[in-house]
Amino acid sequence: MKIAFSAGSDKALDSPMSHHFGRCPYFTIVNLDEDNKIKETQNVANPFFESHSPGEVPAFIAKQNVDIMISGGMGQKAVDFFTEYGVKVATGATGTVKESLNKFLSGQLSGYSPCSHSDGNCN
Repeated sequence: MKIAFSAGSDKALDSPMSHHFGRCPYFTIVNLDEDNKIKETQNVANPFFESHSPGEVPAFIAKQNVDIMISGGMGQKAVDFFTEYGVKVATGATGTVKESLNKFLSGQLSGYSPCSHSDGNCN
């Protein structure tokens, strides 16, 4: 299983989670084995950090062969794009990437609640 996290820095598992996936500077991608043990972590710079059009970031993440995208927040259009690409979404992540990974694997972090563009937290 391959999971992407919206990260606020390039410190892999120690990166703080970003509140919005489209405007995060990095993605931390974690590749897990069949026992959910970490096989590999990778930092990928977000090429759309400065600016993006709808669908560009989900397409970029899908090209990384990611199964799940975890973020602090995400708009409904982005969720819809991820669904089209077959990438599952979980939002509401806080703390570090490692903390969010552990919450996800333990079932404490799942599903999504799309943020509203009008609340200022979803760009």
